[in-house]
Amino acid sequence: MNVELIQYTPDPEKVVAAAARLCYSSDPVPELMEKLTDEKIADFVRKLSSMGHLSPFEHVSFQFSIDGVSRSLSHQLVRHRIASYSQRSQRYVKETGFEFVTPPSINRNPEALERFERIIQTLQEEYQELLKAVPAEDARYVLPNACTTSLMATFNARSLLNFFEHRTCMRAQWEIRQLAEKMLQLVKEVAPNLFAEAGPTCVTQGVCHEGAMSCGRIKTLIKRPM
Repeated sequence: MNVELIQYTPDPEKVVAAAARLCYSSDPVPELMEKLTDEKIADFVRKLSSMGHLSPFEHVSFQFSIDGVSRSLSHQLVRHRIASYSQRSQRYVKETGFEFVTPPSINRNPEALERFERIIQTLQEEYQELLKAVPAEDARYVLPNACTTSLMATFNARSLLNFFEHRTCMRAQWEIRQLAEKMLQLVKEVAPNLFAEAGPTCVTQGVCHEGAMSCGRIKTLIKRPM
């Protein structure tokens, strides 16, 4: 898996602070931004976050390049609808000798790994044969979820917070959890205050919404000494 933050709104925290200040000021945005010091920006962003006043967060966006992830992951990722996606097409790009993702549970089991790799090899061979008879858009029907893909994804900061809340949770599927953790690390480097409280609700709010399906982490956090 390779994840890069390729572009983002310049001075994202200043933009968020100015957007929020605008609601209570007669000054235009450029003047508001000139008056904002780094200390004021950090304090204001943290205050917005603690109040749950997140609409100003929607004014900044972050664009990611995501490579070497499975189609299984991409099917989950696009369920986060307040975002923009572009993905390598299996209709126009032939997946000759396609690369694939092997789940850790299979990797740890020699018998399962042998079976898995044998199936992948068969699918690669059959895909090649189908390409001789039908268009790639039809041959792709035999390609597995394990087949790797490449995406570009653009989120605003508020949507990212929602993404991190759900996908850094231990109940999230392992691959998309790895992606979310990498993305969170990247955005924290450029906007630490915007994402200071990002993460699963057990960590950020001291509450778990998984009910009977909870991983139990919340109990550990509650018992942890302050």
